Amino acid sequence: MIFKQLFEPVSSTYTYLLGCEETGQAILIDAVLPAWQRDLAELNKLGMKLVYTLDTHIHADHITAARKLKLEAGSRIAHPAVDQLACVDMPLEEGKLLDLGSIRLAPLFTPGHTDGHHAYRVGDRVFTGDALLIDACGRTDFQNGDAPTLYRSVHDKLFSLPEDTLVYPAHDYQGRRVSSIGQEKMRNPRLGGDKPLAEFVKIMEEMDLAYPKFIDYALPGNRECGVCPTGVPDDLQQYCTQIEASVQG
Repeated sequence: MIFKQLFEPVSSTYTYLLGCEETGQAILIDAVLPAWQRDLAELNKLGMKLVYTLDTHIHADHITAARKLKLEAGSRIAHPAVDQLACVDMPLEEGKLLDLGSIRLAPLFTPGHTDGHHAYRVGDRVFTGDALLIDACGRTDFQNGDAPTLYRSVHDKLFSLPEDTLVYPAHDYQGRRVSSIGQEKMRNPRLGGDKPLAEFVKIMEEMDLAYPKFIDYALPGNRECGVCPTGVPDDLQQYCTQIEASVQG
């Protein structure tokens, strides 16, 4: 499998390129609107055709590039079925594999950060979105998030995977790129080390996080699979316009 981890610096989002060497077909997980040309350039460089874009959930901190990539590359939009988005071509559900050449992707329903969140397992890797981050997890205070639900998703679904499974999150704000299930089970300060549910709920309740600055534009835009709404203020236009460079690639 061809694999690339790409970084969008405005929202600190990782996009993952998975390619089948036999068929020349590829998937992008959590593509970000300002980076769509970068992603197509990577695919062209590898001689790959983009077949699917997948999102782990309806994002609140950036706008997906799914619609733009469909228009430019003819790819199909895959997204968790539970969100019931009218713009989706391929609804995804746990228990139903997505096969693309040699790539076999298993959706895992992992709500708690949002009520429709999914992680995606491919071989010895799991793409955890915002459900499980490196030494952290996504917040649970909007989009029908729920701390007990997230705790169960991580412990029952993700922590039940083999400990050497590589963890690739949707974000990292300290330049870290990969972890493992074993590492997160042992040392994640919110969810690891046999931390009880009540303690996790208390941690999440006491975080006192600021209101997400782009959420009011991201949510309606992502419910349409990647439309930058009108009226975005000048200081937030960087979430919609093409990036000039990517810190990592």
